Amino acid sequence: MFFDGYGYHGRSFEQTYRCYPASFIDKPQLENGDKIIMPPSALDRLASLHIDYPMLFELRNDSTERVSHCGVLEFIAEEGMIYMPYWMMENLCLQEGDIVTVKNVTLPKGKYVKLQPHTKDFLDISNPKAILETTLRNFSCLTTGDSIMVAYNNKKYYIDIVETKPSNGISIIETDCEVDFAPPLDYKE
Repeated sequence: MFFDGYGYHGRSFEQTYRCYPASFIDKPQLENGDKIIMPPSALDRLASLHIDYPMLFELRNDSTERVSHCGVLEFIAEEGMIYMPYWMMENLCLQEGDIVTVKNVTLPKGKYVKLQPHTKDFLDISNPKAILETTLRNFSCLTTGDSIMVAYNNKKYYIDIVETKPSNGISIIETDCEVDFAPPLDYKE
């Protein structure tokens, strides 16, 4: 039987949604991680597919072919919509109300990640490594080419994910991942 238009592909879930930033729903903590909010029907469908846990997803903007990965926080969005961090929408070149494809994936555990702060003032924080470790606890996965946002002392710092191993998308849940830093984008010798 074919249920192709309804996101059924054997053990995989694939669905399109209109996306909106976290500011549209009273969940400001959504900005400090990589979790999205999906509708209850997604949970029903995912539960029937016996997928791997933790639930991880590939987000794809088909019009720009940009891809990222995320986890899910809750299943309370209105049907046909998802809410996501604004920085994630920027990575995917999405505007509010744009269509995004959400597909469940299994990502390998991360072994290595190379990060590049946008500005050298991130390195002026008293303990940037500790701040980063605390921030990354709110993340499920990292994707090469993404820029993540780190909030600290009422300031937003952006950091590029330059490289991830063993693949372009990695799970960082319960992993001991080696972290390297590239010089900040605005660094001058």
